[in-house]
Amino acid sequence: MSKRRIGVYPGTFDPITNGHLDIIQRASRMLDTLVVGVARNAGKGPLFSTDERLQMVREEVAALDKNGCTVEVRAFDTLLMHFAIENNASVIIRGLRAVSDFEYEFQMAGMNARLNPKIETMFLMASERHQFISSRFVKEIGRLGGDITQFVSPRVNKHLAERFALDDDTSTRVQTLKQ
Repeated sequence: MSKRRIGVYPGTFDPITNGHLDIIQRASRMLDTLVVGVARNAGKGPLFSTDERLQMVREEVAALDKNGCTVEVRAFDTLLMHFAIENNASVIIRGLRAVSDFEYEFQMAGMNARLNPKIETMFLMASERHQFISSRFVKEIGRLGGDITQFVSPRVNKHLAERFALDDDTSTRVQTLKQ
């Protein structure tokens, strides 16, 4: 019996983009199980709570063709290597969008290899149409009223629109209270 190939794809996913989904779908072709690790990472000041991000990722993953791979979505707030070990992973999946990502990811892979040389890091280049998508840009464009429909699914777009409408209502209320 062959050993099951388990991978971890970590990220903040604030929000999950079409680029993330492309990496998940492509990684699922190579693995038996893929654990999408949603980092709690409050230090990054996420727009969405961990529970909201978990919900969005689960909704998006449910709609994917997972190529027979089991895709699980879990939150984590530990060292990535500890999370990988907890999930019996032998590989960490990382997406690269541009050359600028490479230096940071290369350093991270080196550190992770020192922490546990039994777990490999596998880099997947973003597909051409997704190379410049980042959650940060999606949030900024969406917050300023730009069209983000080519960068996120309709479900995620709806979550963002609702959040920005709530933020607008809150800022209007705050301005009214100050007057």
